[in-house]
Amino acid sequence: MASAGRSRAQRRTFTNEDKLRMVAEYDSATDPGARGALLRREGLYDSHIGKWRTARDAGRLSPSGATPPAQTLLVAQRENERLQAQVEALTAELDSTKAVLDIVGKASRLLQMISDRQEPATRSPR
Repeated sequence: MASAGRSRAQRRTFTNEDKLRMVAEYDSATDPGARGALLRREGLYDSHIGKWRTARDAGRLSPSGATPPAQTLLVAQRENERLQAQVEALTAELDSTKAVLDIVGKASRLLQMISDRQEPATRSPR
């Protein structure tokens, strides 16, 4: 029999599906109050979510019936999504840099044209 001081999470057995669902729900909550509500509702602590997230990301937590290759695929898909987001951010930064370089090039050509027009007037006659 469980002691009165133990939390519901310590007395309750969560399936892998439960754990994955709660980690996803916790991670998708943008409001700290919603995260706290989930923890209170399920009788959890932040450490439970952290431990399950680490296990999920390492491929050690998979839904019942999922084969390890399927879990590995899920981890690879998450990594692919993360890398794709990085590529998109870097592409946007590169586009911005190209635009700045284009402006700098135009300004340089304009300054050269102005300099070329002023140069004959500043030369001394021979």
